Amino acid sequence: MELSDSPGPMRVDGAAVRPIDHILLRGDPARPALDGRSGTQTYAELEITLGRLAAWLAGFGLEKGARVASWIAKGPVAALMPLAAPRAGLVHVPVNPLLKHAQVAHILADSGASLLIGTASRLATLEPGDVPSGCHLHREDDAAGAMSGGEAWGPSDAAADDLAAILYTSGSTGRPKGVMLSHANLWLGAVAVADYLKMTEQDRTLCVLPFSFDYGQNQLLSTWVAGGCVYPLDYLTPRDVVKSVDRRDISTLAGVPPLWVQLTELDWAAEVAGKLRRLTNSGGALTRPLVAKLRALFPNADLYPMYGLTEAFRSTYLPPALVESHPDSMGSAIPHAEILVVRPDGSLTDDDEPGELVHCGPLVAQGYWQDAARTAERFKPAPAASRYGGVAVWSGDTVRRDAQGLLYFVGRDDAMIKSAGNRISPTEIEEAAVAVEGVAEAVALGVRDERLGQAVLLLLRGTVPELKAKVEARLKAELPNFMQPREIVMLSEFPRNPNGKIDRVALAREHAA
Repeated sequence: MELSDSPGPMRVDGAAVRPIDHILLRGDPARPALDGRSGTQTYAELEITLGRLAAWLAGFGLEKGARVASWIAKGPVAALMPLAAPRAGLVHVPVNPLLKHAQVAHILADSGASLLIGTASRLATLEPGDVPSGCHLHREDDAAGAMSGGEAWGPSDAAADDLAAILYTSGSTGRPKGVMLSHANLWLGAVAVADYLKMTEQDRTLCVLPFSFDYGQNQLLSTWVAGGCVYPLDYLTPRDVVKSVDRRDISTLAGVPPLWVQLTELDWAAEVAGKLRRLTNSGGALTRPLVAKLRALFPNADLYPMYGLTEAFRSTYLPPALVESHPDSMGSAIPHAEILVVRPDGSLTDDDEPGELVHCGPLVAQGYWQDAARTAERFKPAPAASRYGGVAVWSGDTVRRDAQGLLYFVGRDDAMIKSAGNRISPTEIEEAAVAVEGVAEAVALGVRDERLGQAVLLLLRGTVPELKAKVEARLKAELPNFMQPREIVMLSEFPRNPNGKIDRVALAREHAA
């Protein structure tokens, strides 16, 4: 394939930015870019494969900016969809493979997807009415076949602020909302992470996290922008991670606290543990005991605790040199991010004074897809002290900044449940529960769990004992495993606040303490 001449780089925040589908062009053509069960592809080979997938997508004749969803396991198609859809002038909507038909139906309808690419087994679970009219279904096998031959499209000429992806994330109320990410958001996020992680073309990244998460997708992009090789893994047990680290000579592993807990409980041969050079954590804070275990078990690996928001990708990281002396810190701003701690009036807090974390700069997303009301709640004008100005993400998280500029998490203002790195909407669980006849009201709370960070406690108002079993069956049929309650408790009454609403604070104080 002859690649067309690509346009010169755009400049954003003083940095060179190209369309995200150009990212493979940065690597050495002869070096491996993707490894896995389907074999190894070099950067040159993978660029051709990408072009073929983009040409296949373009062949459906969709209008520019149409949304294309993918509901597939990790593999070559899943790895290339974030690049192929934008190259074809389309917007990628990755769907978490763990979601079930009702949640997929919401994402398809909300995004207005024109196309859903899924594994045959997943597509078979969709029920009548789940797929909006005008959305066509295609098997992952068809996409994989298209990548093996035929026409290949060259690099796109997309603008920096063109929409490239919509990632769906749960909120504290309501159904998942789509965060709109531009080419610049994705490119600068990849460059920033590769920079502070000090990644090189020698790195091999084991991709354990789902590509539907911004953290999981960045496993790919940051490795590729550095010229390294990715190995996607749909693991069944933590032991599969150990085997892959050994067999694939993995240097970099991204995870969430529950995964690290499981990995530290296994017996690692010293020579295998010694292959890891870099561990990155997000999706929840690491505890001091867990930090100590990781440092002892992986002596050759630098540990990078990080904090992020899908609405702004990543906000802070703690350099490995400070992990031992400041294990509770979130660190400070990543490249291309400005992190401010402000009072309710928008003024900056003093050292060690709690305030709201506000993320400013070019990593800020474009808002929520077709949801002006919720966009206005989270995406607001930057504080006056911001050097960027424009729109900022007001996180709702309370933090404090010490005299050295390091940040510390104080509390989460919303009701989100964060379990095993997943952001869970209580409302989504509650809606599924009250759909069971006889359930008057339901409240889902997050309770402390040593392995998961938080587990789900579901409180039901009802008097029929059989309701508990019916709700359990309903939730198992409608919700993924990570959203299943650890415990369901029946109550005869819920406390109320002066406005007549359920007093969630009182319930949490009594049942989730």
